[in-house]
Amino acid sequence: MDYEFLRDVSGQVIVRMSMGHEAVGHWFNEEVKEQLALLDEVEQAAREVAGSERQWQKVGHEYTLLLDSEEVLIRANQLSFAMDEMEEGMSYYDEESLALCGVDDFLTLVAKYREFVQYPR
Repeated sequence: MDYEFLRDVSGQVIVRMSMGHEAVGHWFNEEVKEQLALLDEVEQAAREVAGSERQWQKVGHEYTLLLDSEEVLIRANQLSFAMDEMEEGMSYYDEESLALCGVDDFLTLVAKYREFVQYPR
């Protein structure tokens, strides 16, 4: 999972993610928006579900984050569609709407994001 942190002309942090993990970047850009308290909440939840069968979910305005002891799933809230209505051989492009990654990788990204926000170069 490759990523890059940038600042736009207004100084807001933008996260760009590698292909297949775009939804993770969108979650940071749309839901976190430099609100480190949300990251604190996610890190606490990861500690609480570690080594258990429990899950934790945070529904945001645009994206929902779901984590368990092994994986983090981020999906767009509008990612709801009826598969019955699709023509045969067709599929939805949802690479930017859904992403999975390991909890450890995600928490590393959270720490790097926090560092970038708090200590700009």
